[in-house]
Amino acid sequence: MKHKILIVDDEVMITELLSDHLGDEGYEIYIANSASRALGLLPKNPDLIILDINMPEMDGLELCKTIRDHVSCPILFVTARITEQDKINGLQYGGDDYITKPFSLKELSARIAAHLRRDERSHMAASVLTSGKLLVNLSQRRIFFKEREIEVSKREFDLIEFLLTNAGQVFDRECIYERIWGYDAEGSADVIKEHVRKIRAKLHEVTGEEYIETVWGVGYKWKR
Repeated sequence: MKHKILIVDDEVMITELLSDHLGDEGYEIYIANSASRALGLLPKNPDLIILDINMPEMDGLELCKTIRDHVSCPILFVTARITEQDKINGLQYGGDDYITKPFSLKELSARIAAHLRRDERSHMAASVLTSGKLLVNLSQRRIFFKEREIEVSKREFDLIEFLLTNAGQVFDRECIYERIWGYDAEGSADVIKEHVRKIRAKLHEVTGEEYIETVWGVGYKWKR
């Protein structure tokens, strides 16, 4: 099976160069030219992330710090920054290696292969879903917005996981109740309305965003 590599750099020329080179070496490549796009690609569960530091909106250091507790794959910084402190910062923020531009594609390939071999020996990949800057760690059953954890109950997490996994699809309360509580449950599907209300309040308090949409007369869906 092909290893998956996520390349994150706001310079299109760089991402295309690396994509062509690493694609020719047999890797499955995903490209993100912004941090927000990179967050959206995390559910692809990359085996290694190549991450530039100098990016607008959210730089590579902040992105690395945001996702480090939720992805176990190696993160390799590729950047024009060359000072010793820059390298220290990159490693302290959770990076596994650091290579400066301009660089040799041969050396980059060798480092990638070495990290993938090392990671295979101790691979414990976390399964992660994302919605914008919201990260849902399925392995740990925890929810984060940037670096802040959002506390939810077991049922609330189950409901979030179900709707987010099926983002964009509309489900009525009876269907949601059966999928989460089980087909033999003897309670009422009316409890879904209260759980959705609590989830909305908790998420909005931290993020300022609305994630669950009510489709009147039908049910609920997670916004894409």
